[in-house]
Amino acid sequence: MTTNPAGPRLLGPAEVRQLAAELDLRPTKQRGQNFVIDANTVRRIVRESAITGDDVVVEVGPGLGSLTLALLEVADRVIAIEVDPLLAGRLPATITSYAPGQADRFEVVLADAMRVESLPGPAPTALVANLPYNVSVPVLIHLLTLLPSLERGLVMVQAEVADRLAAPPGSKTYGVPSVKAAWFADVRRAGAIGRNVFWPAPNVDSGLVAWTRQDPPDTTATREQVFAVVDAAFAQRRKQVRAALRGLAGSAEAATAALEHAGVDPTARGEVLAVEDFARIAEGLFA
Repeated sequence: MTTNPAGPRLLGPAEVRQLAAELDLRPTKQRGQNFVIDANTVRRIVRESAITGDDVVVEVGPGLGSLTLALLEVADRVIAIEVDPLLAGRLPATITSYAPGQADRFEVVLADAMRVESLPGPAPTALVANLPYNVSVPVLIHLLTLLPSLERGLVMVQAEVADRLAAPPGSKTYGVPSVKAAWFADVRRAGAIGRNVFWPAPNVDSGLVAWTRQDPPDTTATREQVFAVVDAAFAQRRKQVRAALRGLAGSAEAATAALEHAGVDPTARGEVLAVEDFARIAEGLFA
């Protein structure tokens, strides 16, 4: 564990706009660039994430460094994954300027977080990020798969995506993200974030999702097989699961047999099934 020297200075609206002006940066919707300009918000995210001075934190999409600086106030080390070369190139200088005492515990990786295959340094223990909203779920699932050392995390995503990730079986918002996230972790909603803490302000509300790693269901099926069943079950939400799985199983009869083997009612719909149910169905389908 590292004891922090004088803590970082955090970015406010003036500093964010100044950095953007220096870079001649115009935030793009394509990359989901909405920069946090409120120091209280990034401190709240760090507090809700429950990271400590023992944690090695992965951050995705650090942008101009607002959350990065707040993470360096607490974490032992921060590894930031940034896809934009302009932002990735500027970030080390920002950290050196605003957090000189923590700069040696920071590293930026220029990469697409959905395609990154390894990270430098010690194994990360936490993921804390303001995820680009257009790719938030695939990025989260990819990193949970890639980095089994991740024990917990907190991500900011679009409010309705936060609802989906944390939804229990049987609820209106339960779907593919809910089941896949539940394979890896116990997921819960951890609050809402207003639009006015961003520049530019997004036209959607934001939500925080906290998660704690848990063991996947005890099953002989692989994660890929279980996820294939999940994708098929929700491809046509209104279909009974027997009909939805017919293509994957090869026939309605094979689908029914797999469902009965799993103890699942063939006339049920995907949105009432828990991740453990999908694992048992996959065992029957791919045995």
